[in-house]
Amino acid sequence: MLTNPATKYRPFPPVALTDRQWPSRTLTQPPIWMSTDLRDGNQALFEPMNAERKRRMFHTLCQIGFKEIEVAFPSASQTDFDFVRELIEGQHIPADVTIEVLTQAREHLIRRTMESLRGARRAIVHVYNATSQPFRDSVFHMSKADVLGMAVSAVALIKHLAEAQPETEWVLEYSPETFSATELDFARDVCDAVTETWGATPDRPVIINLPATVEMSTPNVYADQIEWMHRELARRDSVILSVHPHNDRGTAVAATELALLAGADRVEGCLFGSGERTGNVDIVTLALNLYTQGIAPGLDFSDINAVARTAEYCTQLPIHPRHPYVGDLVFTAFSGSHQDAIKKGFAAQAADAHWNVPYLPIDPADVGRSYDSVIRVNSQSGKGGIAYLLESAYGIVMPRRLQVEFSSVVKDHTDQQGCEVNANDIWNIFTATYLETATPVRYCEHHLFEHGKAQGIRLVIEQNGIQHELTGEGNGPIDAAVHALQGVGIRVQVRSYEERSIGASDEAGNAQACAFIELRPVNGSAEHYGVGIDGNIITASIKALVSGVNRNASAL
Repeated sequence: MLTNPATKYRPFPPVALTDRQWPSRTLTQPPIWMSTDLRDGNQALFEPMNAERKRRMFHTLCQIGFKEIEVAFPSASQTDFDFVRELIEGQHIPADVTIEVLTQAREHLIRRTMESLRGARRAIVHVYNATSQPFRDSVFHMSKADVLGMAVSAVALIKHLAEAQPETEWVLEYSPETFSATELDFARDVCDAVTETWGATPDRPVIINLPATVEMSTPNVYADQIEWMHRELARRDSVILSVHPHNDRGTAVAATELALLAGADRVEGCLFGSGERTGNVDIVTLALNLYTQGIAPGLDFSDINAVARTAEYCTQLPIHPRHPYVGDLVFTAFSGSHQDAIKKGFAAQAADAHWNVPYLPIDPADVGRSYDSVIRVNSQSGKGGIAYLLESAYGIVMPRRLQVEFSSVVKDHTDQQGCEVNANDIWNIFTATYLETATPVRYCEHHLFEHGKAQGIRLVIEQNGIQHELTGEGNGPIDAAVHALQGVGIRVQVRSYEERSIGASDEAGNAQACAFIELRPVNGSAEHYGVGIDGNIITASIKALVSGVNRNASAL
């Protein structure tokens, strides 16, 4: 049983701001976005990203449209230092993108950080030190004057080292860590001393970042803190006011939106809310919230599935199926009344009218999602518990998105037949839909070979009754087979791949393998699954590829 909270916790004090302006304001434009996926997000992973995952995430962030990306904590590890060097020396940084790195306010860490950036065209050096009373008294045993002096000394050193590297355009960012728990007048004094030491001007502004290092209060209190600082900071015309909210109370998105109303210019966060503890603020949700209010967010999430698959691959963390805008089930209605309202809303929605479909705050097509997954049947809808029956009776454990796709097929069947379905019926539908897709392409055989570091394949298929022997190379058997199919004009992208064994092995140790491949035609907009079953996992995978090709008619 929970203890009496009144004896253990105390409410966070309100801000003395009787004439606050943010409640009457309306957002009209996006903030400056800064992704911290490669630093704050990466530090929170069970297994930090390796170099290949870091590169993939960095390029994805650039494609989305981020112009500022915090790429590393270079003084914390050789891996981070080397990644910064790779970006600079390999010329991987687009001309309109600025990398950012983080350092604590300690001399040896600052020097190592500045060394990592040698030769950069433009760089943001983000330095921080904790300023709140618990850190001053319990962690560092420092006075307010000591804390302020640490910040000033760090900035002076960065300024000195930056002057020795004039080929780089330097931007200073300073964070009073634990700002959300710091006395406002002291946070202001430290920030003012920083901007004075740097020599901030309107042409050479300092980024003052005010983090909710830990969410301490309701979003309106954080907004009050930001508005107070927005009013009180010296040289405000020479400051880019930034926020870095965490999600400890589950209100980071709301706190950020209110902070923008309160005067913030810039937001730091991660895709899908990755980060330490409960995560950083979710930039995807923030950006698409703006989009649903008629504001162009300046970030491209028109293919949200591709962004999600990349994030899941790089972080090795799943995205919740009910995550706003991107979860596999957010555009799926299981309730009969919801289904009816959505159907009627689609029927009434004019192409040139404002979006007004019940239960759907955004048009799924705007984020690259098809309408096929909007109305589906689940195990509570009286249609048989598709996924459960397939798994329990036949050992087929479908990926979640395949469950959504296949439920539509079963629903069409039950609607036409007007009857309930059992496990055998579902297996027959599954077999006919995914395993017996022999037209227009039929798999015949394949042979693998090595070609240097590449995997080669000789693939024999029959297309519209004509046999073809195709050759392809790639970074694995599936990639090689995808390239081989281009020889007959079949061009697809593999969006996801999973493999599982079916049931237990027999006495000889043999087990059937089941492969699931999600494909999207290069010139198409909708993804479809293919499934393959075989005693050999490579064969099962290629059968799944062919199955998916046959289900993607626009690829043929």
